[in-house]
Amino acid sequence: MNKGVHGKGFYPFAVNAFFDFLKRKGGCIMQREGQIRIPSGCAISGVFAKDGERMTGEDIITSIAAMHDRSNGLGGGFAGYGIYPEYKELYAFHVFYDDVDAREGCEKFLDRHFDVVNLSKIPTRKLPEITDEPLIWRYFVTPLPTKLKESQLTEREYTARCVMRVNTRIHGAYIFSSGKNMGVFKGVGFPEDIGRFYRLEDYAGYCWTAHGRYPTNTPGWWGGAHPFAMLDYSVVHNGEISSYDANRRFIEMFGYQCNLLTDTEVITYIIDYLHRRQGLTLEEAADVIAAPFWTAIEQRPPKERARLTYLRQMYASLLVTGPFSILLGFDGGMMALNDRLKLRSMVIAEKGERVYAASEECAIRVIEPEVDRIWSPRGGEPVIVRLHTNP
Repeated sequence: MNKGVHGKGFYPFAVNAFFDFLKRKGGCIMQREGQIRIPSGCAISGVFAKDGERMTGEDIITSIAAMHDRSNGLGGGFAGYGIYPEYKELYAFHVFYDDVDAREGCEKFLDRHFDVVNLSKIPTRKLPEITDEPLIWRYFVTPLPTKLKESQLTEREYTARCVMRVNTRIHGAYIFSSGKNMGVFKGVGFPEDIGRFYRLEDYAGYCWTAHGRYPTNTPGWWGGAHPFAMLDYSVVHNGEISSYDANRRFIEMFGYQCNLLTDTEVITYIIDYLHRRQGLTLEEAADVIAAPFWTAIEQRPPKERARLTYLRQMYASLLVTGPFSILLGFDGGMMALNDRLKLRSMVIAEKGERVYAASEECAIRVIEPEVDRIWSPRGGEPVIVRLHTNP
């Protein structure tokens, strides 16, 4: 079997789609990157219900479809939280497979490390717009007590390491979602088509995020679509990371492997590392990722200046530079964050218990025309919303 890029599968999905994209742009594979760049490309959108009211996936599809021209059909995806209440204590693994052999290899690994409570194909509908899809399966699992005890790890760390092991060692298998009571749904296509492909109208959750991708530096392929996820963290991102190599080299010292052909992957691992493993608050993690300039830190009160100085010095290699706006979904909440220069657009709105975030105001107005409040957060200023109570 052709193992594709970085030893993984999905080679046909990645390379063929990227070549087709270049042909549509009238170029060849040697064409210079700048000739096909769309600087403002990619779209993100999110909606969050602070009271925990569950919403179907229909509104988020409508929202991201309003920004259709920001994507080019080579990547779209969604993350939903609170969508598996009947299995909320179990990890929900969503998995892409190249073929049956990859599925059998992955399932043997899962059987050795987890109690698999339920497994099935993820329901999809056939659409002419969505082609060459891999095998897409779902597993509800919990770590085997004996294996967990032997590992001397926490349950979440054990699960994260198992996910990373599958994604780096089992050819043709990729666990693209691994949290509890949440799930990622993504692929190659325009986001509104991906939403219909996965039948998101059949799911309901208290939080939804969405992404429409316009890849300029990396190929469009199923694993490279957004959101990127690790455990219950999921990230959708508009922009590009000029600090990617420095960020990647640092984060890979702690067991993460960045091999999915897009810079957004490293943001997900940075957040997992800072928030889950280092115990930083999300506000502190934001101050690492989009740290204020030294000149701005010097003007802060002494206590705040000392805190920000510590974070910048301790986690210098995790400062993310370049234009970006991201939406982070996590268990019980959502965070919106711009780069510190605000080089990518981000609009936030509120209506009652609902909070909306999007690249463009139109994506909010199309599903909620009359908002109570709407604003654009400053660069590097996180907007964090949480449930009043856990669902």
